[in-house]
Amino acid sequence: MIHFGLLIIRLVLGISLAGHGAQKLFGWFGGHGAKGTGGFFESIGVKPGVPMAVLVGLFEFVGGLLLATGLLTWLAAVLIVIVMIGAIFKVHLPNGYFADNGGIEYPFVIIAIVVGIALIGPGAYAIG
Repeated sequence: MIHFGLLIIRLVLGISLAGHGAQKLFGWFGGHGAKGTGGFFESIGVKPGVPMAVLVGLFEFVGGLLLATGLLTWLAAVLIVIVMIGAIFKVHLPNGYFADNGGIEYPFVIIAIVVGIALIGPGAYAIG
């Protein structure tokens, strides 16, 4: 059952993160694409906005797909942790801890999950 539990965690989180990356890269799922996300990034001091939006989108998209498939989970964790640390420091930290106030809770939980998976492995139901 442990392996099935890891599969569920990897699929839900990995597909969700890949979807966020697709929003940033391609404008899918109601996203704003690289140009729109780049404009937001510029507004919060992340410059140059569009290239950074593409980089963050790629990290989320590729990291999410790697996590979901269980392939190179250590690399997935590195990519995702980089994005989440950036989100914490550029967006969430001034708002405290809890997500209902826009705080660091959500990205912090994502970091804990992906680091945990990287440390214990993806389980038996994985490509890697």
